Amino acid sequence: MALEIKLGDRIAKVELLDQSGNQIKIMVDNNEYDLDCYQVEKGIYSILFKGRSYNVELIATDSPKKYSVNTFYHSYDAEIIDAETKYLQARKGGDIEDEKGTIVSPMPGKVVKIPVQLGDEVKKGDTLIIISAMKMESEYKAGKDGTISEIFVKEEDTIKANQALIHIE
Repeated sequence: MALEIKLGDRIAKVELLDQSGNQIKIMVDNNEYDLDCYQVEKGIYSILFKGRSYNVELIATDSPKKYSVNTFYHSYDAEIIDAETKYLQARKGGDIEDEKGTIVSPMPGKVVKIPVQLGDEVKKGDTLIIISAMKMESEYKAGKDGTISEIFVKEEDTIKANQALIHIE
């Protein structure tokens, strides 16, 4: 199961590769980590990595996928960004745009309409593509002003989760 975790301005891709009891193997971006992770009490974890011990406290916020994370020296605001979160952001008109300006699909579906063409100037909030997924249509909007430099799909195409759809320069 892969997902993204946002810590401040950084977004890390995290995938659980293997778990046996307290022993877990995860991949963060493209680096593998073997950890011994034990929940000491509710929301407090002891993690052993390469012979060093780390204590982490997770405090749930009013949002089910947002946490305050405390270590001995630092505190972070963390958000789990999974396919459901991306989908909900799209339904609310939020952007589903990576750091390079590419609109991506958070889940599989079908392209219903592409109301823009190559070279079109767009404003933040303009609808770029409409996708049908889970018996609902979602409008994916521009997260910034720019020019449509690439359209990777066409109307009626079936798309995969995390597939690039449109690029804005």
